Amino acid sequence: MPKQVDHRGRREAIARALWRVVEQRGVSQLSMRVVAQEAGMSLGQLQHYFASRTAMLSFAMDFASEQTSVRVRRGLEGLGDRPHPRDVLRLTLAEMLPLHADARATSRMSAAYVLEALHDPAVHEQARRGLAEGRALVEQLVRQAITDGHIGASRDPATETNLLLALTGFTPLIELDVIEPRDALAAIDAHLDRLFSGT
Repeated sequence: MPKQVDHRGRREAIARALWRVVEQRGVSQLSMRVVAQEAGMSLGQLQHYFASRTAMLSFAMDFASEQTSVRVRRGLEGLGDRPHPRDVLRLTLAEMLPLHADARATSRMSAAYVLEALHDPAVHEQARRGLAEGRALVEQLVRQAITDGHIGASRDPATETNLLLALTGFTPLIELDVIEPRDALAAIDAHLDRLFSGT
């Protein structure tokens, strides 16, 4: 009986190899040949799963987004049945920052993807759509918190969403050792305290 190949598993393994290349060597080294070497396979084997660098990069970014969602979902499970929206927003924002190894890998992957999107219309549209969907989820949380009276009714949900997402701009400051992760979390907490206290 022929051996069953887990194609999804192989694609995910390639995506993780791509993350390692980005994390350890930088986006300038991101070629299909280098990723194949990192994944322990031939270039021909890799091309069986991805016909182009763009296809490989797009899958790796989608997989990175999935992994972030999994981490957020696990974190939410730890908050109980009806978590406070402030806790949900804090968890979501924290997972977008490079505060641990998995988040660091996906954060660097995102940075590489944005650079690619600036020069490739197809990647640009996929990246734009993904960011817009993520932003919409945060705005949904903010709107619900306003409806439920946790955030003042005078607050504009779109503006508050943009201010919350601006906090993910701490990423390069953390990555380049300008601030400590705890400083970023302290700023997030201070902003959420003001948002939810109505001041």
